[in-house]
Amino acid sequence: MNYLSKFSAVLQLPYGWWKKLVLFGLAVFFINVGVDHFINPAFYLSIMPPAFPMHAEAVYVSGFFEILGGICVLIPRLRIIAGWGLAALLVAVYPANIYMALTPEAFPDIPVAILYFRLPLQFLFFYWAYSVTRAAYNPNN
Repeated sequence: MNYLSKFSAVLQLPYGWWKKLVLFGLAVFFINVGVDHFINPAFYLSIMPPAFPMHAEAVYVSGFFEILGGICVLIPRLRIIAGWGLAALLVAVYPANIYMALTPEAFPDIPVAILYFRLPLQFLFFYWAYSVTRAAYNPNN
């Protein structure tokens, strides 16, 4: 058995290169965005709706859970719960996207079209996270 086959067996990766790409892409995406919460907190603080409490805490907590979720989708025993957790996190942060779309004057460097494009894009990310909870991504469950 070659190295890649052993690696795939240990991580219980889904069958097919596309599903593997989706899984690793999801992990890299969320780990990267989560790390960015700690590197660039000013941006995330700026998109918090003013009515929400504890802005700094919410930025760091969401960043932590994005990193954790990205790592955990690669761990076979945690993949399904991590997918559900990331989907829930995306629902929780959706108000920030709504706030950005409704107050474009607060984000003059971002085109209005992009602010509105982020709204449906969040549903794509939700489906992406949800997809790893499915049996096709968990061949040994």
